[in-house]
Amino acid sequence: MPRSRPGASFDGYVQVRGAREHNLKNVDVDIPRNALVVFTGVSGSGKSSLAFGTLYAEAQRRYLESVSPYARRLFHQMAVPEVDSIDGLPPAVALQQQRGTPTTRSSVGSVSTLSNSLRMLYSRAGDYPRGQELLYAESFSPNTPQGACPQCHGLGRVYEATERSMVPDDSLTIRERAVAAWPTAWHGQNLRDILVTLGHDVDTPWRDLPKKTRDWILFTDEQPTVPVYAGLTPAEARRAHKRKETPSYQGTFTGARKYVLQTFAGTESALMKKRVAQYLVSMACPQCEGKRLRAEALSVRFAGYDITEIGRLPLRRLAQLLQPYADGGAVARKDAAKHPEKTIVAQRIAADLLARLAVLLDLGLGYLSLERGTPTLSPGELQRLRLATQVRSSLFGVVYVLDEPSAGLHPADTEALLRALDRLKAAGNSLFVVEHALEVIRHADWIVDVGPKAGQHGGQVLYSGAPAGLAKVAGSRTAQYLFGTEPRAERELRAAAGWLRLRGVVRNNLAGLDADFPLGVLTSVSGVSGSGKSSLVSQALVQLAQAQLGGGVVADADEGEASMEDVDSGVLQGRIGAGMDGVRRLVQVDQKPIGRTPRSNLATYTGLFDHVRKLFAATRSARARHFDAGRFSFNVAKGRCPHCSGEGFVMVELLFLPSVYAPCPECGGARYNPQTLAVRYREHNIAEVLSMTVDAAWEFFADEAPLRHALDVLRAVGLGYLRLGQPATELSGGEAQRIKLATELQRASRGDTLYVLDEPTTGLHPSDIDLLLQQLHGLVASGNTVIVVEHNVQVLAASDWVIDVGPGAGEEGGQIVAAGTPAEVATSAGSRTAPYLRRALEEHHG
Repeated sequence: MPRSRPGASFDGYVQVRGAREHNLKNVDVDIPRNALVVFTGVSGSGKSSLAFGTLYAEAQRRYLESVSPYARRLFHQMAVPEVDSIDGLPPAVALQQQRGTPTTRSSVGSVSTLSNSLRMLYSRAGDYPRGQELLYAESFSPNTPQGACPQCHGLGRVYEATERSMVPDDSLTIRERAVAAWPTAWHGQNLRDILVTLGHDVDTPWRDLPKKTRDWILFTDEQPTVPVYAGLTPAEARRAHKRKETPSYQGTFTGARKYVLQTFAGTESALMKKRVAQYLVSMACPQCEGKRLRAEALSVRFAGYDITEIGRLPLRRLAQLLQPYADGGAVARKDAAKHPEKTIVAQRIAADLLARLAVLLDLGLGYLSLERGTPTLSPGELQRLRLATQVRSSLFGVVYVLDEPSAGLHPADTEALLRALDRLKAAGNSLFVVEHALEVIRHADWIVDVGPKAGQHGGQVLYSGAPAGLAKVAGSRTAQYLFGTEPRAERELRAAAGWLRLRGVVRNNLAGLDADFPLGVLTSVSGVSGSGKSSLVSQALVQLAQAQLGGGVVADADEGEASMEDVDSGVLQGRIGAGMDGVRRLVQVDQKPIGRTPRSNLATYTGLFDHVRKLFAATRSARARHFDAGRFSFNVAKGRCPHCSGEGFVMVELLFLPSVYAPCPECGGARYNPQTLAVRYREHNIAEVLSMTVDAAWEFFADEAPLRHALDVLRAVGLGYLRLGQPATELSGGEAQRIKLATELQRASRGDTLYVLDEPTTGLHPSDIDLLLQQLHGLVASGNTVIVVEHNVQVLAASDWVIDVGPGAGEEGGQIVAAGTPAEVATSAGSRTAPYLRRALEEHHG
């Protein structure tokens, strides 16, 4: 039951009048200051539009009006919110869900700013080799010219194209495309023809060619230009060359490695980049051995470690290491007589580092290391990192606006999160939190429940007040789950149809782990954050299964652009001992974006748009104009608006103000030219159809079976509120994942497919989680296996089988603590998941 806090004292109210941002329907609401306020409601109801799009956007606008125009340009400025007035609003700090910038240079140390203090510690209190002069702090950073290793430029890895990576099958001849890294089609043929002119044998298996020849073809930087005789046999081409006959053209040779590296660095085609990335392998830099720094910096030590080694320690171990220096213990006293100033510096910096580490440890992040790159962190981990920095900053009188801080958190870690939020509140701040997790909602002083449904059927404040009062609100979906009034149907647990047995898995904190996954059931893999769940399932299981299945039967929904982080994702040891005869296909449904540009959207990704365009092309009006389906694509010149090239908007630079994205003056945001918009299907043009929500389109296309089926599935995974043309860039990771799942669900089920999902409940209200569970159970009922990595106890309780990884995080995890039915795991003594699962099962059974 939510606790009521009649004694809570609020420092006045933020008064919102006439909020109309996105789907908000002229909302008036009073929200207390100096309180933990949780904004709830189904996915797409308008919570974020109120908390971020209105309250935070207005607080930022007011603050930026007070800074100089020059400084204003340095901020990412949000749009001015649509609202009549907001009174009593303090300055605000936003901690939003966002993935780390995909760069190896961004790390836990840089986000938390702990790395800066550590560099100062090494500079001023490190043990230098005899005769080496003092290094300044920047010499200990791989991101500066003074510190970066000259060979790998501070990345720690070098990327190389090797003979094995570029020639995967050395039994083939050059004519049979042994050099797989070379381009396909004409360009590749051209390079092979050039080799003939140069006198090389293209019909002998690659492995039988002399090593000197193989090395020149792959690794030369020479680019000779020679005559090419296309269509002739090698013997005919050699004779023609000898006689100096007129060639078909002059061709320039490029070695395979040079082609791969130039293409990867220079192409603007995401597809080309992805293609050549597969021929690159990543290896530790031979000069710095992967430590990213110059030798001078690595020769300085503190407590026996160089700065890279100390940065690789789990934060928990780092804190233990620094403790005696901060306390001025025996270790520190030993140096005091010889270097009193060094001892004082070490004590000051160590004490500061310890105080900041304490907050990170309290937030359950002790398993991370300072070196850990932000691209490898979950959105929840990244947000807690930022939260820890704020807790330590001791600001007073501000509003912290947080976006699902419990995302990716085990219930045990959520308790630590709530302690951190309470500390911020006790320091005199207000907390506005958008959240679905029931344990966070129960902890609130005040609830603002938005709904009743999603999209155009939401946008109203159903309730604003103390948690207990929400029980009386009949239309609230949140209340049904919060107060246990939601009826729960009993379900028979399924028995395993076989077992997929992993043996000797070594990855991250998994050291020779054996794991058995039941086939033909819904399995949830649980455990505290950082315990090794994703390493076991999303990495080890997926990679080992992929290796056995081969690429052709592996569905991968990620069409994103390749980057250096995509090259060689790390070493994996282990094998599948048994069970793959029951798996014909693997589908991994992850949270990567469905596209990197606004041109990619829900309709194009799911294939819905192909059907829509065919319907428009089949109208009498389109046929009279000789318009085909391509005419109705905003990516094709003949149909799109020429002024904005089908973007629908133009960007206006305002120098000292945020850049404004204004609707295109030619098409008014419709993206198409007037001739295309003149064609109507049932009184609607193509732009109007794209602006419909999934729910509205479901009613509009009631008679179109293929469309109706696709829209059914999107609604079934809780996405009815999204617009068909909603750009990929506006979708959260959870929404992208559910679009991928819906796309997969549209396909006719063939059975024997292994579905792997990593935290599919991210961003979902409990009522939407029930919808998602129906779909997952439907996949299992069709003869498939579903494995989800999940913290949500609602999902764990509804699974057939639970595998709990732990017991702790990082080096304290990596073991299977319990495996069995939800009821069996709930009684496990060593499992940190068990007490939360037990409570969920008790609530379920009433």
